[in-house]
Amino acid sequence: MAESAGVVNGECPGEHKEQEVEDDMFEQDLKEMLKHGPDLNDLSATVQSGLEGNDDKPEMNRPPSQLPNSMPNSEVPKSKSMPEALSGNVHKANTTMPLSPGGNSVMAMMGNQGDMTGSQKSMPEAASSRVDFLKSWSVNQFKCTKQFLTERFGKGSRTIDMEMDSKIEGLRETQRKYANILRLARSLSNHFYYVVQTQRALGENFTELAQKSPELQEEFSYNAETQRNLVKNGDTLLGALNFFISSVNTLCNKTIDDTLLTVKQYEHARLEYDAYRNDLEEMQSGPHDSSVIPKLEEAKKKFQFHKNKFDKYRNDVNIKLQFLHENKVKVMHKQLLLFHNAIAAYFSGNNEMLEATMKQFNIKLKKPNADSPSWIEDQ
Repeated sequence: MAESAGVVNGECPGEHKEQEVEDDMFEQDLKEMLKHGPDLNDLSATVQSGLEGNDDKPEMNRPPSQLPNSMPNSEVPKSKSMPEALSGNVHKANTTMPLSPGGNSVMAMMGNQGDMTGSQKSMPEAASSRVDFLKSWSVNQFKCTKQFLTERFGKGSRTIDMEMDSKIEGLRETQRKYANILRLARSLSNHFYYVVQTQRALGENFTELAQKSPELQEEFSYNAETQRNLVKNGDTLLGALNFFISSVNTLCNKTIDDTLLTVKQYEHARLEYDAYRNDLEEMQSGPHDSSVIPKLEEAKKKFQFHKNKFDKYRNDVNIKLQFLHENKVKVMHKQLLLFHNAIAAYFSGNNEMLEATMKQFNIKLKKPNADSPSWIEDQ
């Protein structure tokens, strides 16, 4: 029964015995090779250190005092969880660093330490400069806020320049009026645009009915022609209105705004000047002790600085106001002439005068189906 079971399982007794004999011979050969071969600890120490295995003790088993000079004291110990390949690379990279006093790596480390020391010294200096800046800014803001509140409540004195204040107020009034003109001109352009679109649609319907109604063909035809002429002249007038709006918008929202920005800087400089002036007057009216004299000198320096700043911005405002007045007169003279001629020519039905006005001011109309020119054509 056993034999039959062995045959069924595909195992022969003779073959089983031969397999056991071969396994015993392989184990004996392996034991002899390990017995006569080198020690595995010596081989591991040789591979890790990169040296020949001539020493009796491997380097990894020596105490730190007996290690060779090629291993630095700051070497990272090999972790048990670190893979063998990675630990070998770390060991080799560390053993190649020279430890002699004149070594390049040591000098580089010393240089890096010197740079770190210099940067550490510069960090407190930068921090102190930021603190000083924040302190001076806070003091300046406090003085300006105090001066502003005292002026609002009528308890403080302020510098008044009647001529300059009237010019600034006149400029702001001019901007408000020009902004109103700009708003009305845009409204006129929008409404007239819809008028032109209505005339265009009306002319197209007249043309279509002229083809479908033979008995009224003549009447529809000359009405369609009239509407086409009105549309053509309306597009020309729209081009003149848009050019007028663009020029007034540039004058009102860019040129005048730039001058008003300088005016704001002038007003802020005036506030700082009055704040430091009142501060100096208070210190001068008080007792002059030995501890107050340095503060008084510092207050005089700051007062002179802000006085020069105030004078500079006042001169800048005067110059910009003069240039703005000249530019405003030049621009508005041209734009008002354009607006008058274009409106008069359109509503009088003078097509030739309308086209001459467009050529006089070099205004080019954009065709409805024309593409915008490329940047090469604009050059």
